[in-house]
Amino acid sequence: MKKTFTLNHEKIKYPRMVDAAKHEVKKYLKRERNKTLPLDADYWAFDCKFGNTADQAQEVHVAELNNCISEIEKQELSSFYVEILARPALRQSPDFDDEADD
Repeated sequence: MKKTFTLNHEKIKYPRMVDAAKHEVKKYLKRERNKTLPLDADYWAFDCKFGNTADQAQEVHVAELNNCISEIEKQELSSFYVEILARPALRQSPDFDDEADD
């Protein structure tokens, strides 16, 4: 998903537009997580960018997207850009050999 959300509408109030944007992001994440994984993957990882425009977008963690949108609401900006790309990933197993030497 690469999208610029516009938060001004003649009939819909600003807080409802922000809630709709949050809902659309959550819905997209849920839809991507429910897709079948390749055999060599454990989970879906997300590469996310967030900013006022596509040029100003910076990398953020997927868990921070909701907070970033809330910050936009506090600043009362009229639009923002979100980029979310799903990729299959493997979990890293902890290395227990280092702890056994101590």
